[in-house]
Amino acid sequence: MDAKTVAVVGGGLGGLAAAALLARGGCAVTLYERSKHLGGRAQTSDVEGFRFNLGPHALYRAGAGMRVLGRLGVKPRGGIAGQSGASYALRAGRLHTLPRGPVSLMTTDVLPLTGKLELGRLLASLRRIDPNTLAHVSLREWLDLRMSREDVRALVAALARLGTYCGDVDTLSAQAVVTQIQLALQANVLYLDEGWASLVSSVESVAREAGVTLELSARVDRVVIQSGQVQGLRMGDGTVRAADAVVLAGSPGDVSSLMPEDTVLAREAAESTPVRAATLELGLSRLPRPEALFALGIDGPWYASVHSAFAKLGPEGGAMVHVLKYLATPDSEATEAELEAVMDVLQPGWRAHLVARRFRPSLVVSHRIPTAKSGGLAGRPSPEVPHVRGLYRVGDWVGAEGLLVDASFASAESVEHALLRQRHEEPRLAVGA
Repeated sequence: MDAKTVAVVGGGLGGLAAAALLARGGCAVTLYERSKHLGGRAQTSDVEGFRFNLGPHALYRAGAGMRVLGRLGVKPRGGIAGQSGASYALRAGRLHTLPRGPVSLMTTDVLPLTGKLELGRLLASLRRIDPNTLAHVSLREWLDLRMSREDVRALVAALARLGTYCGDVDTLSAQAVVTQIQLALQANVLYLDEGWASLVSSVESVAREAGVTLELSARVDRVVIQSGQVQGLRMGDGTVRAADAVVLAGSPGDVSSLMPEDTVLAREAAESTPVRAATLELGLSRLPRPEALFALGIDGPWYASVHSAFAKLGPEGGAMVHVLKYLATPDSEATEAELEAVMDVLQPGWRAHLVARRFRPSLVVSHRIPTAKSGGLAGRPSPEVPHVRGLYRVGDWVGAEGLLVDASFASAESVEHALLRQRHEEPRLAVGA
C-alpha cells in the first residue's frame, strides 16, 4: 500500500526509527507514546552521578542496528568493549582466563589440552557455518552434536548466553546463537557514552527533523479496523485519529491489547516467551581490582562487566558495573545476594566503595525467544500483519533478522520498505500514453 499518513504507537528505539525512516520517505507520521518519556527499555537514569541503563546494554558494531543508524546519520559515541583489562571465566567460585583468542585459549586453565583443541576447532569453523541450517536445531542439540566434552559445551553455552541473553538451551535455536557469535567475531560490541538515553536522544532529533509529530502521555485504546483495513486509532479520550497505516512498536501483549478481538495476535502473544534476567547495577567510587573488568559464569548463568572502563558512565575515577543472572525459564528466580557473590569474586572489597546500587529481580530483555520449534529467527512474526491491511509491528521479537535492539531496528527498516514499496515500484507512464 502507498500510505501517506502513518501512526506509530510506541516511542522506543524501534518506533522512533520506523517513524524517522517513514517520514524521510515522504509519509506524514505521528508517533504516540503513552509515557512522559521516549526510549522504552533504552532509558537511562542518573543515580548519584552514575548513568544506569536498564541492565547491561551493548550495540553490535556489525549488526542491523548500526546499519539503520548509519542510514539515519546517527553515530553512537562510546567505547569498544574488551580492548583493555582482564576477562575471566567464573567456575566453582574461582576466576580463570576467559578464552577470547589463540593466546588466551592456550594459556587458560579453564580447559585441559584436549578441551582447548576441541574449542579451537569449533572457533576456527564458526565463520564458515551457515546459521540458517540450524534454524530448527536447539542449542542443546547443536552442543551435543558438535562437542564431545562437557566442559567445552559449558563454555560455549556461556558464550551463547552472552550473545543472546537467553539461558534456555533446550528451546533456543542454535541459529540465533551462531549468528550472534559471528557478529561478535566481525567486530566487538560498543558501550555507549552517557548510557542508551544518548542514542534515544539522537534518533529522536532525526525524527523531529524529518517532520515526525511526537505526542507523549498519549494513551491509545485500540486500532480502528473496517473491512480488514486500518482506519486509524481510537485514543483514550474517545477521539479517533485517522491513518492510512498503523505501526505498533511494543511487546506481543501490547499489540494484542490494541486488537482485542483478533485471535491470531492473541495466540502470538500467548506463544511468545520472553527472555528475562536479574540485574544489579553498582556505582563505585573506585575499583578494588582495576584490571578485573569482566567475568562470565561457566557453571552458572552469571555475567559481570565494568562498562565504565570503555564508556563515559560516571564520575571521574568511578566505576559503573553491571552484574546479571540469565533467567532460563519463566519461573527462574534470583536474589540480590547471588549477584553480590559474583562481585565478591571479581572485585573483593567492593562494598567499601559503594556509592549507588539498583537491583531488578526480573527484567525483560527481549519479548520472544527464537525457538528451534518455531524455526528460529524466520519463525518470528513478520513486520506486516498479513490479515490486516495497513497494520505493521516493530520490535525485538519481529522479523527474520537480528536479536535484541538489532531486531527492533531491522523490523523498523522492513516496515519502511513495505510501506514505501508501492510508491517506489509504480511504473512510469509511457510518453503519449
